[in-house]
Amino acid sequence: MTDFTFLLAAGDLPMGESVDPLLPKTYDIVWSVVPLVVILVLFWKLVLPKFQEVLTEREDRIEGGIERAEAAQAEAKAALEKYNSQLAEARTEAAKIRDEARAQGQRIIADATTKANDESARIIESGEKQLAAQREQVVAELRKEMGQNSINLAERLLGEQLSDDVRNSSTIDNFLSNLDTVAPAGK
Repeated sequence: MTDFTFLLAAGDLPMGESVDPLLPKTYDIVWSVVPLVVILVLFWKLVLPKFQEVLTEREDRIEGGIERAEAAQAEAKAALEKYNSQLAEARTEAAKIRDEARAQGQRIIADATTKANDESARIIESGEKQLAAQREQVVAELRKEMGQNSINLAERLLGEQLSDDVRNSSTIDNFLSNLDTVAPAGK
């Protein structure tokens, strides 16, 4: 290479040819183009199909992933709708159960009130019967007592003793009958 620069500097070139430093020789261009074409053909036949296959595979994976994501999203949406419908059904059923429980509670309260009223009426009736029996007993005792008192009073007034049972009995009955007729007028 030093020879070539020396020749250029001197301006004397062998064989009278002029050398263009920017344009290479034809044989250099041919021998440079041949390996380039071989490399391009090899690249076109071997590397590019593999590269295209990898790109297609990635594209398929991405599209498949998108489809799986859309399918999963659709399933999630369907599951959410199903969940919401089940939740609505559960709320409706709970409201129905609450209403039935309220109605049943009201029936129980009504039954208990009826039973309590019946029991109260029975107790009042029993008390009234007992009161009537006691009243009759008191009236009988008072009649007996009043009869005895009337006899005692009559003995004092008459000054004699009324010991005869028949007489006592008729006197008591007369007095009580008079008492029964006088009592309503006094009311």
